[in-house]
Amino acid sequence: MNRTPLFPAAASGIRPAPLPVTGPVTVPVPAAVRFRAACPDCRGRFELAAAALRLAIGATSRTTFYTFTCPECGASVRKPAGERIIELLTGGGVRTLRLHTAL
Repeated sequence: MNRTPLFPAAASGIRPAPLPVTGPVTVPVPAAVRFRAACPDCRGRFELAAAALRLAIGATSRTTFYTFTCPECGASVRKPAGERIIELLTGGGVRTLRLHTAL
């Protein structure tokens, strides 16, 4: 039987092959990302952090929207989200919900 001593790869100068990346790759988003928003009820204008917004992506433009709570009057606001808004919100770290239709 061959008695070859085992050494950690770093000690022997040999680097192990990198593991393959599987699954979604998360992109780091700065914590200081802010989004400008306006309330249709009180007409207030303000900036919101990504955690204050929610994005729902549906099968149609009527079922694709983002929501937030107005920090000035407390109203729940729901606004339509087009392709550009979806890009900005998802890229900025806003939590996203994908709505599926029943077949």
